Amino acid sequence: MTRVERSSDDHAMPGHRGALDRFFELTDRQTTIPREVRGGVTTFVAMAYIILLNPIIVGSAKDVTGARLSIPQLTTMTALSAAIATILMGLIGNAPLALAAGLGINAIVAFQAAPHMTWPQAMGLVVLEGAVIVVLAVTGLRERIMNAIPLPLKHAIAVGIGCFIALIGMVDAGFVGAAAGTPLALGKSGHLEGWPVLVFALGLLLMIVLYTRRVPGAILISIAAATVLAIVINAAATIPGKAWGTVVPKAPHTLFSVPDFGLFGKADLFGGFGRAGFITALVVLFTLVLSGFFDAMGTILGISDEAGLIGADGKVPRLGRILAVDGVSAAIGGLTSSSANTVFVESAAGVGEGARTGLANIVTGLLFTCTLFLTPLATVVPAQAAAPALVVVGALMMTQVAKIDWSDLAIAIPAFLTIVLMPFSYSITNGIGAGLIAYAAIKAGQGRTRDVHLALWPVIVLFIAYFAISPIERLLGTG
Repeated sequence: MTRVERSSDDHAMPGHRGALDRFFELTDRQTTIPREVRGGVTTFVAMAYIILLNPIIVGSAKDVTGARLSIPQLTTMTALSAAIATILMGLIGNAPLALAAGLGINAIVAFQAAPHMTWPQAMGLVVLEGAVIVVLAVTGLRERIMNAIPLPLKHAIAVGIGCFIALIGMVDAGFVGAAAGTPLALGKSGHLEGWPVLVFALGLLLMIVLYTRRVPGAILISIAAATVLAIVINAAATIPGKAWGTVVPKAPHTLFSVPDFGLFGKADLFGGFGRAGFITALVVLFTLVLSGFFDAMGTILGISDEAGLIGADGKVPRLGRILAVDGVSAAIGGLTSSSANTVFVESAAGVGEGARTGLANIVTGLLFTCTLFLTPLATVVPAQAAAPALVVVGALMMTQVAKIDWSDLAIAIPAFLTIVLMPFSYSITNGIGAGLIAYAAIKAGQGRTRDVHLALWPVIVLFIAYFAISPIERLLGTG
């Protein structure tokens, strides 16, 4: 089911618009409540791993005093932060863009900020990051930058994200991985082996068949079926826990747990500048802002394009509100000590299932809220069951490559770099930066610098500084 295809049970009811329809513009966006619910559930299932993975990453690091954050408290805060941010995006931005603690950004907090300051001070920098992004959004600067990106490069960003999430899915499932002599290979040892990989392969094949037959709920049905299969196989066979990854598929012994809110509000806004030094703290803040700014920007553009929300003028509806909520959500991540929230590429799984409005976000956010008390259920769905959704949605996003004029090298080369560097460097930000720098360099070489929007030049300079951050740190004596 692509953006223009709809299953038989999904036709909107003309002439009758309830409160939900009017508020979320369901009819205007040619969607229905069942589609939004399915999309919201699918997005949650695809990104629920963050409830367990974020505490592992952040909790594995020590701050400058040698202190670690509590894993149970981080688990609670990760779910709470994601719930608040996702619901805010649904109500204010009316977009199917779920948010949670960003991978990559949490590593910056854990391994770049914390070694130089205390955890409250590191989380204070996260709050400041969100504040800076909100200011950029409120002043309209962030929206102007996004609108200044040429439409073909926006399509390239969507395609690159599609490749990126497909690779994430395959790596998480163990279908591809590093092997002797090669950066990536089929399987983790150069060939496919193990029951978890079989679960992924069967789940992917089932999803492809159901999706191409336009079965309503194809992605969700396939994830559920693969999860059941994984639980059965794990119970019947002897499988090392590490083979499944973060989540081992076991029927939980209990459904309920008591949340621990002890980390809420533990943020010291400016203490890091005194503890680590002004330059060091500023470099960390710069890295956080740039990563959060462009990771979210690329994801917003890519998923909005896939959902058919970008107009002929290349603009996203309610973009100003979406960007403001993204900044506020990053700050919420600091206040909860869960690291900065950002828009998740896994939202594309919900879009693939039909989500087009913020109603899907409400569903996803409520499910995150439930996990505050139902954390054991988050340990049921392994990556091998959820990953096929990322591969299928990645394939759907790849179709937008046809919208790029490959005969124009001034567009084709930057688009190519944007697309390939996202999966090759495992970073949305890197792909966007390389594409914009190449685009500006080509235009300058052609003597057509006026083709590059004025709003992009400061961004390009920042990206050059971003790519050169290590020598800059050494020059400043902070590396």
